[in-house]
Amino acid sequence: MSLIHPHRDGFNTGVNAYGETLEKTGMDLDIVIVNKNDTWSLEEKGKEAAVIIVEGSGTIEFQGSEFSFDRPNWINCDPTVIHMSPGENVKISTSSQSRIAVVKTINENKFQGKIYLPKDIDTEHRGKNQLDDTCYRLVRLAFDDTISPKEAKLVIGEVLNFPGKWSSYPPHHHSQPELYYYELSPGWGYGHGELGEDVYKIKNGDALAITNSKTHSQTSAPGFHMYYLWAIRHGDQKRYDGFTYIKSFENMLE
Repeated sequence: MSLIHPHRDGFNTGVNAYGETLEKTGMDLDIVIVNKNDTWSLEEKGKEAAVIIVEGSGTIEFQGSEFSFDRPNWINCDPTVIHMSPGENVKISTSSQSRIAVVKTINENKFQGKIYLPKDIDTEHRGKNQLDDTCYRLVRLAFDDTISPKEAKLVIGEVLNFPGKWSSYPPHHHSQPELYYYELSPGWGYGHGELGEDVYKIKNGDALAITNSKTHSQTSAPGFHMYYLWAIRHGDQKRYDGFTYIKSFENMLE
């Protein structure tokens, strides 16, 4: 099943793994809960990693420097994202309980890792003034192939899906595997995620594995903001350089 939902009852302190994502997409997904005034660190040999601050506050020690972060929510605030080369390490010390997403993929190639602060995040108001704003959403890009080193294999971003609206629309596809991690506000809300001809009911903490060039439009129920972290793994034969609209939809935005 492409919908992965092992944590609908909530997260435990520490690492909460989504084991099926690696087999389906070539990417590991963990959600890490770090309590107030606690620390968490990561070092992965043989794996590239992206560490995304979903919510919380504290400090980050990376590459010999210290950075502060404060993200009280994902509706109004951009993320801090640490892109780690294999063998690099990061240490996070919290001043409030923090929720951190970690995406990892096998990569033996070393490259120059980087931290992306909220001011570095490229936010696009995609779908604004198109189709009566029914698919207006915020797309926050942390890094892609135009920014990160060619040795890297991950592309990372976020989408803020406004209540009752659509995102990843018009339907599009790409050959590289993709992973979505969802949160809802309020947390008891829901949305729907398309995957080709299948439709899944999305709840807080779910993940969706997108493979086989399937289309993957999303929508949130009225009254609920829906957030999803998206991660794409570059293909061994073709790196991700954008998506393709389904032909019958490609002229809708003109």
